Amino acid sequence: MRQLILRRLAQSVPLLLLISVVVFGLLHAVPGGPLAAYLENPHVRPEDIERLKRAMGLDRPLGVQYVTWLGAFMRGDWGFSYADGRPVIDRLLERVPATLELVGLSTLLSLLLALPVGVLAAVRRRFDAASAPAVPAGISLPVFWLGLVLQLVFAIRLGWLPSSGRQSFGATDLGDRLAHVILPAAVLAVVQGAAWSRYLRRAVRETMALPFLRAAQVRGLSELRLVLRHALPNALAPFVTVVLLDAAMLASGAVVTESVFAWPGVGSLFTEALVKRDYPVLMAFLMCGAVAVMVLNLVADLAVQALDPRSRATP
Repeated sequence: MRQLILRRLAQSVPLLLLISVVVFGLLHAVPGGPLAAYLENPHVRPEDIERLKRAMGLDRPLGVQYVTWLGAFMRGDWGFSYADGRPVIDRLLERVPATLELVGLSTLLSLLLALPVGVLAAVRRRFDAASAPAVPAGISLPVFWLGLVLQLVFAIRLGWLPSSGRQSFGATDLGDRLAHVILPAAVLAVVQGAAWSRYLRRAVRETMALPFLRAAQVRGLSELRLVLRHALPNALAPFVTVVLLDAAMLASGAVVTESVFAWPGVGSLFTEALVKRDYPVLMAFLMCGAVAVMVLNLVADLAVQALDPRSRATP
């Protein structure tokens, strides 16, 4: 296990360096920039534009800008936001709790949906046939469309839940916070839960076809015990890998969902920074997202080793 961690850490350093080069180049290659709004203002003089470029460091060659950014980033100096002048790390940290809250609840709801649906679809042909139309529909539904429909029905028509935000003005109780997170978490749970149930269904079916489980079934072992004690634990390794990798994507920001519900997480921060070409915020967001994917990828590999003893023998 220690060798796996060290090997992954050694692989991560050059990969993160390559990602930073590509992302930095692509962001600066996009037309426009943080000074686009000033360029369209006829009252802003050319000398003012040049002064802003020097203040932001945009007057230097792109390679020099990258090396300067990389050195500061590795020292923990993530720069200041072009939008409001605040430290980038402060802007990210104030958004992280909201994203973790949304991702945590949506992951829990997704598991509560995927586990029973996936197992029942694997062992019950009738249930599989009945759920066959619903599961692909849940996977293919556009997230923004589903979010808007839930807002229209439960927030506007019925008035049961708030349509946006993380909490009501002046409210601090847990019930209000829970009411605000239900709709965005439900949107993510429907899409992720439907996809995860298909992975689990396939994994359980493949496990049920293994010789030792067929032998146990012939010996008269009850189906419930066969599934819960033998098939499901052996099928969890690939399922956990998929869940953790998808959770890594969500942890880097459920951009569409947060935008639809005005959820104050890192996903909505990314959208704001992208519109304003806030390079320091965008670079910090994308690099943190890459690190989150790598870390949870490593956690997935460690979880597979813990769940499947056969994988411990692999080099």
